[in-house]
Amino acid sequence: MAQKNRIVAAIDIGTTKIVSLVGQLNEQNRLEVLGISKSASKGVKRGVVLNIEETVNAIQTTVSEAQEQSGLRFNEVFVGIAGQHIKSVRNRGYINRDSYEDEITREDLHALIQDMYKIPVEVGEEIIHVLPQNYIVDNETGVKNPVGMSGKRLEANFHIVIGQISSARNIEKCINRVDLKVRQLVLEPLASSAAVLTEDEKEAGVALVDIGGGTTDVAVYYDDVIRHTAVIPFGGNVVTRDIKEGCAILQRQAESLKMQFGSALGDLAQEDKVVTIPGISGRDPKEISFKSLAYIIQSRMEEIIDAVIYEIENSGFMDRLSAGIVLTGGGAMLKNLNQLVKFKTGMDVRIGYPNECLAADTTAEINQPMYSTSIGLLLKGLEIYAENKEELTVKNIESEGMEEEEAEKMPKKDRLIGIKIIENLKASLGGFFDENDDKM
Repeated sequence: MAQKNRIVAAIDIGTTKIVSLVGQLNEQNRLEVLGISKSASKGVKRGVVLNIEETVNAIQTTVSEAQEQSGLRFNEVFVGIAGQHIKSVRNRGYINRDSYEDEITREDLHALIQDMYKIPVEVGEEIIHVLPQNYIVDNETGVKNPVGMSGKRLEANFHIVIGQISSARNIEKCINRVDLKVRQLVLEPLASSAAVLTEDEKEAGVALVDIGGGTTDVAVYYDDVIRHTAVIPFGGNVVTRDIKEGCAILQRQAESLKMQFGSALGDLAQEDKVVTIPGISGRDPKEISFKSLAYIIQSRMEEIIDAVIYEIENSGFMDRLSAGIVLTGGGAMLKNLNQLVKFKTGMDVRIGYPNECLAADTTAEINQPMYSTSIGLLLKGLEIYAENKEELTVKNIESEGMEEEEAEKMPKKDRLIGIKIIENLKASLGGFFDENDDKM
């Protein structure tokens, strides 16, 4: 595969942050992040864009920084979609083929999947994903890949993800306003799953729980197949709001308290420790005990966990998840949360980091649960490009001022390495470069 085929760009539009990033698949088939930028998200609530202008400004800032870091200009991106409006249904479809003798081809599978996009949905809704679960060939059930088999009737069970048209169009509008095109909207729990779940976990049965700022995303896998997806309209922000109201402090103080001193288990918090919060506009400071803070957090987290348990039970695979639950997203970093989830569900619990497919030299800053969806979007993008034998059109920023012929003479790999070396030198010798930029 040519180098340019391996490059992909994505934008994660979250409730608390917007992340733009560029990556490439290296020779070891590991994802190498070439550029990443994060900005505060002010125009998004519970995964839905409510303020186009503020969202566009944040996207513009992060895209520009990611392009400068990577040295590449790109024209299309993969974008995550979530929100309370997301729902999933199961459906079964079939096609009758012309002959028993002809082998089933990928075109037959494609025709069957495309047929599912025509099923009726409610007014104002559209189908985002059609995910095959298993196939049936002439009443032979449990077929995972029927390509090459012979048969007249091809059937399949599908998991279909549906969302609001208006929400999807608002996301596309924001991306288009920064002169980019949405290559595909990807359901966020599917993206997070690609980044943090192992193949063994998907086969054994696992529930991914991605706790973001505005939503908690759930994806249930069993026997290597997606069985259920859901978006719960609660996340880390409601915990922060509870702390703000319960302790009568400012929003930013509540967020800082949660991150630095918060715990999801009140019984494990130290009774004799307190934190002092400065008073508002010269008022007396407040003392908040670690224990009372932990109980505020625990009560809200238990409510979120109950909603997660309800969705897992809805999937019908509650008793078959041998690999238990994987927690990821920014909210997964809450102290003692994995113990609380284990206590409430009785399942094995681990924190999911997006290191399954990342290159070995990736910085520790990127390998954090809060970037699981972002990294997953890159991985899903690479997967979609490979399936469709497509490539991302990129332009090297360093070559924009050069003649086209000169730019083409420089191998893309060498250009990327050169850019990264220059960026590293600038980071370590910043003052020298600032003074001499005009001379170089």
